[in-house]
Amino acid sequence: VQLQASGGGLVQAGDSLRLPCVVSGLTIRDYSMGWFRQAPGKEREFVASIMWSAIDTYYAESVKGRFTISRNHARNAVYLQMNSLKPEDTAVYYCAATKAFRGIIRVGDVDYWGKGTQVTVSS
Repeated sequence: VQLQASGGGLVQAGDSLRLPCVVSGLTIRDYSMGWFRQAPGKEREFVASIMWSAIDTYYAESVKGRFTISRNHARNAVYLQMNSLKPEDTAVYYCAATKAFRGIIRVGDVDYWGKGTQVTVSS
């Protein structure tokens, strides 16, 4: 199983980025998918999730209204659209898959992690 996240980079505050996560080895239709992030010296934290139905989405308070998670079953991929980026969004972003039927995914719920992609937002 591989979850390949990409799309990170160095941007300025207010810019946008779109992170795709292409999955192989499992069918995302059978999983809830999520994004987490980890800043230097901090614990990994939940960012957003989308249930298997692709209808229900959940967000951390810090990103509500700015980030949008989506999924494409045909492409077996999940996406994180990040708008109005802030310096505090700087972190390594990880995509995740879980069978747990939970909106706000906990780190311990994750069955599969992808390798992260670095997002750096300058002020």
